[in-house]
Amino acid sequence: MKKILIIQTAFIGDVILATPILEALYTAYPDAKIDMVVRKGNQALFKGHPFLKTAFVWDKEGGKYKNLLLILIAIRRQKYDLVINCQRFAASGFLTGFSGAKKTIGFDKNPFSFRFTHKIKHEIGNGLHECERNLKLLSPLGITGNKQPRLYPAALENKPSQPYVCLAPASVWFTKQWPEHKWLELIETIPANLDVFLTGGPSDRDLCNRILEKSSRKNLISVCGEMSLLDSAALMKGAQMNYVNDSAPMHLCSAVDAPVTAIFCSTVPSFGFGPLSSISRVVETEEKLSCRPCGLHGFKACPKGHFKCAEGISAEKVLGN
Repeated sequence: MKKILIIQTAFIGDVILATPILEALYTAYPDAKIDMVVRKGNQALFKGHPFLKTAFVWDKEGGKYKNLLLILIAIRRQKYDLVINCQRFAASGFLTGFSGAKKTIGFDKNPFSFRFTHKIKHEIGNGLHECERNLKLLSPLGITGNKQPRLYPAALENKPSQPYVCLAPASVWFTKQWPEHKWLELIETIPANLDVFLTGGPSDRDLCNRILEKSSRKNLISVCGEMSLLDSAALMKGAQMNYVNDSAPMHLCSAVDAPVTAIFCSTVPSFGFGPLSSISRVVETEEKLSCRPCGLHGFKACPKGHFKCAEGISAEKVLGN
């Protein structure tokens, strides 16, 4: 096996949870050239990565389908021996099915799976973590792997000098995000000797700025939108604890084995997306709600209007008291 391509063009967390495939393939074929296709922005996860050669970037904004065709042309030029598709959606299946690779592997639910040389059954809620589901894609090759995701951030140039915790209060989905007032309550309960860093991407700045303005805590610092993905991972790795939603920062923690407390609101860990750090906690409401979980990913608003799955989680419980 000389040339291998992995396709995962979904969100940050999905790409991180595909890294066990990269690790396992490198172990099995250390001399192979391993590339990936990711959506624009996620290539930053692989800066300086020791095993990945090239990250093809699919820009989904301007000229989405034109750019998809350009990616396909670039893929076909490489003449890959193997293409592994971690997604169930048509665009990634199109790239896989028409890649020209000798061997193509993907999930059976992909609309283009009829063009794959190997189809793997995809199941949610079967007790497998998403990393384990992804590793099943290697079964036709006789390869097994460790489910732990892994990234390789460089050491921070300006590492905090005082003990600290990190909070990542935002999520792409409203129903996966613990409410703003709850984060403010948590900040007030964190021991005063610990600095508190608010983390997130550029789109999370407004939320973090509101929290910063409303809190009376003196050692509350926002670095939201100011750090790269890998620098954020390095910051989290050095924290006493990281408090996150069921979202990308949780997976960043898993990828660098950073301690994490993951707050699950509308979703549940049994979907297979829980934290994998050696020090990790999952916090959920104790109330039995017939409406929870309301979906695999989340919604822009609570379908029932009460958001009890989030409101029922106290700051004291998140802190571990």
